[in-house]
Amino acid sequence: MHTAHDGLVIARVLNESGCMIIGVIETTISIPDARSLKDKRAVVRGLRDRITHNMNVSVAEVGKQDFWKTAALAFVTVAAQKATVEKRLSEVAKILESDPRYVLMQIHTEYL
Repeated sequence: MHTAHDGLVIARVLNESGCMIIGVIETTISIPDARSLKDKRAVVRGLRDRITHNMNVSVAEVGKQDFWKTAALAFVTVAAQKATVEKRLSEVAKILESDPRYVLMQIHTEYL
């Protein structure tokens, strides 16, 4: 069973111990001040470190690796409780919306 809540993806996947909840945010950001891939990597690394340091969320650059002004990122978290996943992804969304080093171009939801 899949459900969407406030633009966040939540998929229910059955495992041996019952039910686990997987949440995903996919986003595209524009980095107008980047002049090289090194500049882009610094912004992406800072964002990744900020999010993974504060919460139990995995981050991956999932596209646009060769473009120095754009990044496609995915944020994933797993928990036993829906409320936990929702809270984590809400915090990720707030961080994404608040960083002045880039422009948030798109937040896409995807069901697993």
